Parts: sequence; C-alpha cells; structure tokens
Amino acid sequence: MKEMWLQLRLALLVALMFAILYGILAGIGYLLGLSGFFFYTYLLCFAILLTTIQYAIGPSIVEWTMGVRYVSEEEYPKLHRMVKELAEKAGIPKPKVGISRLEVPNAFAFGRTKRDARVCVTRGILRLLDDDELKAVLGHEISHIRHRDVAIITMLSVVPMLCYMLYLTFTWGSMFSRDRREVGAEILIGLGALVMYFITSLLVMYGSRIREYYADQGSVELGNQPSKLATALYKLVYGSAKSKEVALKQAAGMKAFFINDISRAKQEIRELREIDLDMSGTIDEEELKMLSEKKIKLSFGEKLLELLSSHPNMLKRIKHLASLA
Repeated sequence: MKEMWLQLRLALLVALMFAILYGILAGIGYLLGLSGFFFYTYLLCFAILLTTIQYAIGPSIVEWTMGVRYVSEEEYPKLHRMVKELAEKAGIPKPKVGISRLEVPNAFAFGRTKRDARVCVTRGILRLLDDDELKAVLGHEISHIRHRDVAIITMLSVVPMLCYMLYLTFTWGSMFSRDRREVGAEILIGLGALVMYFITSLLVMYGSRIREYYADQGSVELGNQPSKLATALYKLVYGSAKSKEVALKQAAGMKAFFINDISRAKQEIRELREIDLDMSGTIDEEELKMLSEKKIKLSFGEKLLELLSSHPNMLKRIKHLASLA
C-alpha cells in the first residue's frame, strides 16, 4: 500500500510538471502571438536536446566532481560481493563499483541506464559502518537504480532549467527591443518564468524526497532490516556533523546524490539523539517500535528546511522505516 502511494504521488508530480511546461509554452505563444505546429515543435526539440545533453554528460561530471575511482573485486571483494547479491535480488545487472576520494561518509548511485549504472561509496563510510549497515545503504542505492531515479529526476529537472533559460532570454531580449508593447510582454514573460523556476525547483526537490522514501523501502524489500538502515542513517548524520568544514564544502555541490543531506547534519543529530534512548550509537528494533508510536511535530523552521531540501527530514524518514519493521 505504501509503495503504491509513493508511485501515485510521483506519477502525479510528473504529470503536473509537464502540464506546467505545456502551460508556460502555450502562454508564451499567446503573449507573443506565436502559434502553430512549428513553434511548439521547435520548443519541444529544444527541451529534448537539453535533456539529452544533461543525460549524456551527467555521469562524467559526477565522476570528476566526486573523484571516483572504479575498483576491482581483488581490491574490494566484500564490497563487490554485497553489490552483486543486492543487484541479483533487484533483478538488475551488477553496477560498476567505485570509491570516492571524499572523506565525508556517504554513498551514491548514478548512470544513464540500469546497464550503465555505478554504485560508489566514500572512504569515510567504509570506516564508519558495519557490514549489515553498509549492505542496507547499498540496498538503498541499488533501489535508486532499480526505480530509474536518475532518469526521472533528470527529466523533471529540465522544466526548471527551461524556465530559467526563458527568464534570461526574455529579460535580456527586453533590453534590446524598441517596441514598448514588445518590451512589456517580454518583461512579463521573464518575471513569470522566474516565478515558475522557483516553483518547479521546489517540485523537483519534492520528487527527490519521494524517491528517498521509495529507495529506503526498496532496501528493506531487498532483505535489509529497517533498524540496520536507520542505524546507518544515524551514523552517517553523525559522521557528517563531525566532518571538517572544508570536506563538507567540497561535497556540498553534489549533496543531492547522497543518501542524506550533509548540510543539515548538525541540526539532525540533535533530533536523532532523542531516538537513541540507551545512547548506544545505534537505533535498534525496540527504539524503532517506540518511534512508530510517537507523533512527530516539526517546527515551522524545520518544515521550511525540508521544503528547500532534496532529502526528507531525517526524523520523519526513520519513522517511515519504523513503519516497515
């Protein structure tokens, strides 16, 4: 039931985003007196071109930014074995396995298709988690690949990108236009595109938060215990909170790929300590059960932070895991 609800929300979001895109293009055509098959075909081709470029060069950018080095089974036999077992359970080809030079403990997955997928971990996570916790995190990343999350988020992110390009185009265009009516229409379109850029960016982040819940659930479906993934998330938040500012800034630009939002770690660690009742540094099944019966109330500031993040509030996320236990 939970999986169906997550899928339904994502399907509605995709439909809404492309309805917004159609509305924007139709509005521009109306204001500028442009219509017809060729105008819309041109804009559609432009959107497809942007998506294709982003899709094609995306993995190379991630590899370069994250300092990824792909490793052999001889170098990291345990890591390869875990990835292979989880991929077989998920029914996907085994992804390439890489190690990132980043010290902030975390993991991420990327790639164009299931056959082109890569699963990477940072050096920090290998020192922080035990085998069951690491496997639960890898299950989360494998689930992202299984659900084609990279393709979905790439597709959704084209809408705000187009809105921003329309804002720049019409704002600059109004500066060189001599016709006052044209200037008024172009300024109106530019401001409207800027507003829609912020709205659609928030919707993309909402979609990303849905994917995180979905991937957590996917890890449990692959046989990992909810308490192990909850403990791994707890440790990763703690590890991020302890990381040096230089390391956090180095990774900040790609934090949407990570399993948790590293920039919110110091706030989240205070919340998560309330779950770790015995102060053991782990979240066991009993603590998860108690959380499942507890009502979570977020302050206005916490709700706002979540709204502006690609990841769910960690307390809500672990409560969702508790419901799967």
